[in-house]
Amino acid sequence: MNSANDTDGAGGVPVVEARDLTKTYGTIRALDRVNLRVGAGRIVGLIGPNGAGKTTALKSILGLAPYEGDLRVLGLNPYSERARLMQDVCFIADVAVMPRWLKVSDAIDFVSGVHPRFNRSRAEAFLAKTEIRHNARVKQLSKGMVTQLHLALVMAIDARLLVLDEPTLGLDIIYRKRFYDTLLNDYFANEDSLEQARTIIVSTHQVEEIENILTDVIFIGHGRVVLDLPMEHIAERFTQLSISSERLAEARALGPIYEHESIGRSFLYFENADRKRLSALGDVRTPGLADLFVAKLSGSIGA
Repeated sequence: MNSANDTDGAGGVPVVEARDLTKTYGTIRALDRVNLRVGAGRIVGLIGPNGAGKTTALKSILGLAPYEGDLRVLGLNPYSERARLMQDVCFIADVAVMPRWLKVSDAIDFVSGVHPRFNRSRAEAFLAKTEIRHNARVKQLSKGMVTQLHLALVMAIDARLLVLDEPTLGLDIIYRKRFYDTLLNDYFANEDSLEQARTIIVSTHQVEEIENILTDVIFIGHGRVVLDLPMEHIAERFTQLSISSERLAEARALGPIYEHESIGRSFLYFENADRKRLSALGDVRTPGLADLFVAKLSGSIGA
């Protein structure tokens, strides 16, 4: 992130810092000289269409793939120092994969035995709020319950960085809401045992469901960062104008970045425009992240 809050409290080191981060697969450039900074205590949304490069970016941050350029996560090289890095980083993928024969109690025992910063009592407290039985096997759990179990194991680890890649994919709306409520109330806000703030990077297509919890947003398209901004600056920088056809020509003359029509009205999106001037033409508001995403990505396709 390029915000004023892009460093943590320990010597000003960002949680994630990438300079000219590049990744190619044959002739395809999945990441194209990406630059970004993520500060401590932030909840960052990494948003992009399929094939935009966001999963490749997350794999690089987690040390799961080699890359070109410079990348530091918690001050470490994630690829060459991955074992050390994973003491402070946790990850939830789009599919919570666990052996179907595994019992819930065995999963807790396993993580307790392999991770020195796992807090068993915290995991037990979280599971007590669910309908998951300790003697149940993974094959007996619904997809939502498996995700809850995965989250319980991850939340019980005192990690400084949590990376989420489509964590609620395939879940119904009740489980999705429960997931993010738990994430905020039981994980992000619970820093009693940490010396430094927790940081979350979340990648998802369900933009509307996370925009109210984000502190920062990154739009990525064609392997490039299209937008990198703290959420509080969205309203200062972007405006959506709803206008009738009679004044459409006037609005177009002001240089919108994107335009679409719905139910007989035109919606135009502006960047760094004069809101007072736009309000004289029609109804103005701050665009939601989903609309802004379409506006920025559509405007960048031919760039």
